[in-house]
Amino acid sequence: MEQVNWGIIGCGDVTEVKSGPAFNKVANSKLVAVMRRDTVKAKDYASRHGLPKWYSNAQALIEDDDINAIYIATPPLQHEAYTLAALAAGKDVYVEKPMSLSAAGASRMEKAATESGRKLTVAHYRRQMPMFLKVKELLEQGVIGDVKLVNLQLFQPHNSAMIAQTDVPWRLDPAVSGGGLFHDLAPHQLDLMVYYFGDVGAAHGTCLNQAGCYNADDTVTGWISFRNKVLFNGVWCFTVPAEHAIDRCEVIGSTGKLSFSVFNPRLITTSVNGRSEEYRFAPLEHVQQPMIERVVQFFLGNTTNPCPPEAGVEVMRLIDSFTPHDHP
Repeated sequence: MEQVNWGIIGCGDVTEVKSGPAFNKVANSKLVAVMRRDTVKAKDYASRHGLPKWYSNAQALIEDDDINAIYIATPPLQHEAYTLAALAAGKDVYVEKPMSLSAAGASRMEKAATESGRKLTVAHYRRQMPMFLKVKELLEQGVIGDVKLVNLQLFQPHNSAMIAQTDVPWRLDPAVSGGGLFHDLAPHQLDLMVYYFGDVGAAHGTCLNQAGCYNADDTVTGWISFRNKVLFNGVWCFTVPAEHAIDRCEVIGSTGKLSFSVFNPRLITTSVNGRSEEYRFAPLEHVQQPMIERVVQFFLGNTTNPCPPEAGVEVMRLIDSFTPHDHP
């Protein structure tokens, strides 16, 4: 493979700016076709983005001989089926987060990738964003000493602006999304914890639907003990007044503290021995572009997988352990 020729399944809002345009801005990468079940919207997307092909049937796009890699950007309900179909057709896959509806589904996807010999990457794209790479660098340099504890809080109103508005609010339908807003947002946060701190030893949590605004949990707590003895505590609540919204992650070490926001990645603050330091970052035009650059190089055989399926499975295990319902 000398060039990655992409087809997108599910060209909805997330692909308009965050990811879609980046596929034609990365070296050795070209977006060839898109698919959406709504024929009018699929054709419109292709026209606006200057793409040569569009489909209203996913299997037709998967079988297109001009395409050698598939980006799956549908709601999570379809992630597993489309991933299995693309791998079976000999195509490499870049799949949106959360990887599937559950750890069981994610494990089946991982197994299919191994058995097919094709490549599978999960779109936990914050792993390649400059600010989160800097967090990793500071932790590895021991700027705050040995990490002891991580406290994460995400408090938002039930109609949070963090969530992309769609014609159908599928993110609030557990049958389509796997849960509620926690299932949409927490994968970004939990993947960073796995990325920074490694293997999980144990994890527990609980969840509630406190406000009854929709048929999904709106409050979740979770605890992780990593094998390197780092302890994580997370609280997610999507019923707070807008003026009390919080998006904060604090990493406490033996000599100091490091703080940042996951969903407003502009600033890292460290506090060591009473001295504070700030690291500021400009917003990215296409937040997935750094990740897509790495994925392209991985698919071309030039680097390692920036987010392998086993990492996606681990994130889904954490989500399942924090929301202990029946998972398909």
